Amino acid sequence: MAGTTDSGGGRRGSPWRMAVWGAAALVLLLPLVAMQFTGEVAWDLADFAIFGAMLVCACGAYELAARATGNRAYRAAVGVALAAAFVLVWMNLAVGIIGNEENPANLMVGGALAVGIIGAVIARFQPHGMGRAMVATALAQALVAVIALAAGLGHNFVLTGFFVALWLASARLFWRAAREQAHAVAAP
Repeated sequence: MAGTTDSGGGRRGSPWRMAVWGAAALVLLLPLVAMQFTGEVAWDLADFAIFGAMLVCACGAYELAARATGNRAYRAAVGVALAAAFVLVWMNLAVGIIGNEENPANLMVGGALAVGIIGAVIARFQPHGMGRAMVATALAQALVAVIALAAGLGHNFVLTGFFVALWLASARLFWRAAREQAHAVAAP
């Protein structure tokens, strides 16, 4: 995948692996705790199941990337991209990015994520191509905001800017991983 420049992280029982899965378990428990203190949070079994499935998918994808490479920049890039995708999907399902969660215009946000996923597959998960895929995702995310604004749907540009910044940060980390991979190959 990204070449090995350092070891660790993906092996069984590593502190990072346990931290990722432990954090996911704690995040899954937060709504349950919040429900004990406020009526504003009212999750049912389906909400917990969907949220849990999202956490398993995100953590599982991160673990696959961590096991495939020892390159810290690549792992960080994957972590940033997965965190951005996770929060974007979670927000879109919970309250909607464009209007409320039932607004069909929110499907455009899924299109921006599809750009990243398709780009990653085309790049074969290689770091340089992944950087390009993340830039394309950032552009698609910005385009969603422009289309929503042009259609009179309104949009939160601060929120869009936040996600664009995350996609671009991930791209930068992927390019750093590509440089490190090239140096590792060139070194005797």
